[in-house]
Amino acid sequence: MKLITTPNLDAPDDFYEAMIEAHQGLSTEESHAFNARLVLVLANHIGALAVLREAFTAAQRA
Repeated sequence: MKLITTPNLDAPDDFYEAMIEAHQGLSTEESHAFNARLVLVLANHIGALAVLREAFTAAQRA
């Protein structure tokens, strides 16, 4: 399995809207905690440490 780095969202604008809605009403601290939980949920979904390491590297370059 390899990290997908090309655009891959079915509906990127809808994703962005949903992400903004998920943060509505949260304080900065709550928003950070939400993001941390989301990262862990998505990392669990990916599952492969090699892919997650690729994501770490990609995120550091962004």
